[in-house]
Amino acid sequence: MNFLFACGGTAGHINPAIAVAGRLRELMPECGILFVGARGRMEEDLVPRAGYEIRTVEITNLQRKLNLEGIRHNLATARNVVVSLSESKKIIREFQPDVVVGTGGYVCYPVLRAAQKLGIPTVLHESNAVPGLTTKMLAGHVDRMMVGFEESRDGYKNPDKVAVTGTPVRGDFRTYSKSAAKAELGIDPDKPLVVSVWGSLGAQRMNELMADFITDTHNDADFCLIHSAGTERYEEMLTRLKAECPGGFIQQGFDVRPYIYDMSRVMAAADLVLCRAGASTLSELAMMGKPAVLVPSPNVTNNHQEKNARVLEKAGGAVVLTEPGLSADTLKKTVLDLIHDRARLEEMERCMRACAVSDATERITDVVLDLAGKA
Repeated sequence: MNFLFACGGTAGHINPAIAVAGRLRELMPECGILFVGARGRMEEDLVPRAGYEIRTVEITNLQRKLNLEGIRHNLATARNVVVSLSESKKIIREFQPDVVVGTGGYVCYPVLRAAQKLGIPTVLHESNAVPGLTTKMLAGHVDRMMVGFEESRDGYKNPDKVAVTGTPVRGDFRTYSKSAAKAELGIDPDKPLVVSVWGSLGAQRMNELMADFITDTHNDADFCLIHSAGTERYEEMLTRLKAECPGGFIQQGFDVRPYIYDMSRVMAAADLVLCRAGASTLSELAMMGKPAVLVPSPNVTNNHQEKNARVLEKAGGAVVLTEPGLSADTLKKTVLDLIHDRARLEEMERCMRACAVSDATERITDVVLDLAGKA
């Protein structure tokens, strides 16, 4: 059997597809798996790294700002849709998939529409709490619709036909205990660890706030910190910290990195995580039972990160702070209050775990195999 995956744009769209592909390979080692992504996007790197072949099509997003530049961009996108539909049909005819699975990103539109027109069963998974534009355009055309949150059902015309599967989490996020992770990282098991991460490239505003936080707390801190400054912001932040912390912050257990390559280990060791609110990140936090301070990105479509974050806040697993107007003092007070309140952290951990869907990968795989006639 052959399975085709359409995904891209962000790791949050790509990693769930890789997780499901991996499960299919476990169950059916001889099955064919092919990915389709948008040309020039990160899926061209991440998918081959995971061991899968990828083909690409020419597709771009829609701009919501209807100024002259936005109109030109949207006209180009309209042309790209026509081209990518044709490219997608060609790929599908050559690969002959039994099912086509979309896990997010605008590349899903041409691929799943082409599959539908060719009579191939289609499945679409939306990991965010609210459907994005591509999902809205496809929801009425796919054979099965799946979502990551129970609260998401109301965003669809036929909520009773929408399956809640959760969002798949990579296997390496299930392998570490907190004690083992802290031991490997050389962190005092009796000291709380705060992990701060705001994206692979970094976020300037959050780095500024974290620099203030480190400067204010490093001298007498009774906790450890690992902060990912991002590859594009690291040198700038390091220069500032060296100037403002002449006594040294590294000696106090504050580790500032350009990127956290051992993310599963670092997250496992954490007592509190400070981060954005992408759906895949939240699924990882829930799976690991990690209390969090969430600062949703203000630069995403339809403010979907804040809506994701509010789901976990309502459940009791997270505190949500909004970036506009956020001060270093507010961030500092929130973090220090939490790490010095062991009972509250334990309750947040319990609430986080209650939000996890531990078998999300299996649920989606079951839907795929059901459509393929192999359930």
